[in-house]
Amino acid sequence: MSEWVNGTLADAIASLDAGVSVNAEDRPHGAGEIGVLKTSAISGGAFRAEQNKAVLQHERSLVAEPVQADSILVSRMNTPALVGDSCYIPEEHPTLFLPDRLWQLKPKDRAQLNMRWLSFVLQSADYRRYVEVHATGTSGSMKNLPKSKLLALPVQYPAAVEQSVIAQILDTLDTTIRETEALIDKLKAVKQGLLHDLLTRGVDANGQLRPPQSEAPQLYKESPLGWIPMEWSCRTLAYIANTYAGGTPSRDMPGFFGGDVPWIKSTEVNRESIFSTDEQITQLGLRNSSAKWVPAGTPLIAMYGATAGVVSWLAIPATTNQAVLAAVPNADQHGRWIYWALNWSAPRLLASVQGSGQPNLSKSTVDALILAVPESSEQAAVAKILDQHVSRLAKETNYLTKVRAQKFGLMDDLLTGRVRVTPLLEPAQEPAAPTGA
Repeated sequence: MSEWVNGTLADAIASLDAGVSVNAEDRPHGAGEIGVLKTSAISGGAFRAEQNKAVLQHERSLVAEPVQADSILVSRMNTPALVGDSCYIPEEHPTLFLPDRLWQLKPKDRAQLNMRWLSFVLQSADYRRYVEVHATGTSGSMKNLPKSKLLALPVQYPAAVEQSVIAQILDTLDTTIRETEALIDKLKAVKQGLLHDLLTRGVDANGQLRPPQSEAPQLYKESPLGWIPMEWSCRTLAYIANTYAGGTPSRDMPGFFGGDVPWIKSTEVNRESIFSTDEQITQLGLRNSSAKWVPAGTPLIAMYGATAGVVSWLAIPATTNQAVLAAVPNADQHGRWIYWALNWSAPRLLASVQGSGQPNLSKSTVDALILAVPESSEQAAVAKILDQHVSRLAKETNYLTKVRAQKFGLMDDLLTGRVRVTPLLEPAQEPAAPTGA
């Protein structure tokens, strides 16, 4: 088994070619047109071909550098977090061209360099650290990666046959990641459809989604919210839940914070469910403030600023500050249904207070929110369907996190030679690794 060769990217790359800046419409190119890539065409190590703009007809002769098969694109100018991002191109895209902010890497000798393997090198943690050190620019929002620095990137080259096996292993994980991402996107889209259908049509006694009003008008009646099932009623939130906000103990008073009473701020309502809090107050702080206990199983609504209208589920007994409104369900109402109804109604709620600056909700505004309310048994059935769907989405999201971690762990092992793939190699003559001229 041949040893790895220490070199630089320049040892194996024939050229780094950028495109040109052309005028284009902000839409993907269509049939008979050509497109210039956006920098967002490189996303998380993947190529997003749909991220392009249709080049204006009179500018088409100006484009340069079409997207070629078995190449790598690198973002030479971008935000500090994204400069140097790269992706592998498995097949050519003759109607797509590079802008001046992207490079295309082409190898000197494909027999010695597996470009898919190199694409993983350009996603590694070592590469990101290298880019952070060598990217230039005084702007905090935009950085540039000099060509000379990219070509000087230190690279450990295994023999081509070992490059190929490493690429196959990592590519398998990449495929799993892309498939899981696509499934998550699909589940998110389905969730929005489910919210609309279940909160406007509901389910019948058999747990089946009611047909739409256009197909079964006898099942519906008119209401202030439009057509709703005959069995439903339009009620304000105040009619089905007891709403109240909390308060903040004085931070100037010793002994008010650092106790054992969970205390929620509006920024924490960004979490879908709250199982713990960032801060705790003391019983003394609770008694000397407007903070109030909220029972577990209560929907919470952020009232002010950037998080206004965001809804969370309180899974533990806790107190809140004045920017968080609790909606404690009445005994004959289902808490999870109210949670989903508030999520679905948040855009309508915010639209009622939109103006200059960030929206601020008031208790009276939230109390006056009108909801189409089914009986408690149907509420429970609707909430169960939505909860099961979200559980599936969370499961896939957790799986994606695990596979990504597995990929980057393997990258660290395989691309440094810490773990060798020698047992997977067939006994064969191995082409030499690329070396400098």
